[in-house]
Amino acid sequence: MTDTARARKLADRIRVVVAETLQRRIKDPRLGYVTITDTRVTGDLREATVFYTVFGDDEERAASAAALESAKGVLRSEVGRQTGVRFTPSLTFVADAIPENARTIDDLLAKARAADEEVRKTATDAAYAGEADPYRKPAEDGEDEDADADARDEGETR
Repeated sequence: MTDTARARKLADRIRVVVAETLQRRIKDPRLGYVTITDTRVTGDLREATVFYTVFGDDEERAASAAALESAKGVLRSEVGRQTGVRFTPSLTFVADAIPENARTIDDLLAKARAADEEVRKTATDAAYAGEADPYRKPAEDGEDEDADADARDEGETR
């Protein structure tokens, strides 16, 4: 039986321990500006997936991924020491896709704003194809008599 509350607490603690250890103990020059965004632990508390982002280009991301893989043993032993669980979960580092997804959403929103602005410009310069009010209105009293007189003059009946 899995205890999801315990798994969540352990995941939060692992996230903090890994972030602090990366900041204080890991002195790998390949390690760039890494942010630990999330951690998930399986229900049996045997495996932990650590999501991270790296500020920089693709080369810095690849170098940081290699540095995290080489520091995995130190990080796991520190997690085991600070959490006190019977079995220290194995760590897997996964680059988080949130920044790329956010960038894609921002690009789509910019395209939508540009299309809305184009529609707004087109609408301000537009003119009605017919009259401004296309609906028929009942004739006023004076207009109705004039229309009947004109119809009688032309030989039409209403």
